[in-house]
Amino acid sequence: MTAGRLVRRAAFVVFLAAVLTFSLFPLYYALVTSVTPSGDLFRPAIYPDRWTIEHYRGILAGPFLRSILNSLLVGAAVVALTLGVALGAAYALARIRFRGRAAALLGVLAISMFPQIAVLAGMFELVRALGLFGSLGALIFSYLTLTLPFAAWVLATFMRGIPVELEEAAALDGASPLTILVRIFVPILQPALVATGLLVFIAAWNEFLFALTFTLSDESRTVPVAIALLSGASAFELPWGPIMAAAVLVTIPIVLLALVFQRHIVSGLLAGAIKQ
Repeated sequence: MTAGRLVRRAAFVVFLAAVLTFSLFPLYYALVTSVTPSGDLFRPAIYPDRWTIEHYRGILAGPFLRSILNSLLVGAAVVALTLGVALGAAYALARIRFRGRAAALLGVLAISMFPQIAVLAGMFELVRALGLFGSLGALIFSYLTLTLPFAAWVLATFMRGIPVELEEAAALDGASPLTILVRIFVPILQPALVATGLLVFIAAWNEFLFALTFTLSDESRTVPVAIALLSGASAFELPWGPIMAAAVLVTIPIVLLALVFQRHIVSGLLAGAIKQ
């Protein structure tokens, strides 16, 4: 191995180590803070001298578990509804020729660009008119406005890469468009569906503005709002230990999902870059 190649490999290793440190250190420090006694929190240390699980006990003894359950229910419902509706929309946008299809695609993309604050007032009036205010239904309904355009656009992009011959052969055998979608496209799009579903779940899990606006009680609050309500009179009086313990707890489901579906996620993310 030449000296130049050794230098390039060493530089790559250093760069990779720097990226990993930059990405993972906040999570590591949150974990360390969550197990550090309250009296030692303002003595910065990479590795604490004393450990405690009191912060986790305090968090789990309160209504935080209900908030985690609420987030799981909302996330699962949003993923199911988003993928179900987005599949049909993606099929229409990618496979059915109709006047204004390009404009519809651009419209779907434009909708996803609107900031949440721009639609908050109108969404509030709509949620209140439907009688959903203060319930998990309000969050599920409002989150669809964030996730449906993105999912439809992504799935339509993947669907355009599927050979038309498969669809034509099924149509010659008498398959209906619904049968083609369910029996042919869904199995082929499984990696894309998993990747899109995980991104949709993360968006619903982390959403804060709608959750803060449309919920009032512990029975319907999700984890971002529950963490935000762990506050004190000043920065030095904030319960940093419980806050970090809550942050670690809400990160665990996302990490587990990524580990379980990592093969499908990688396949789904790469599928759109490979011409079928």
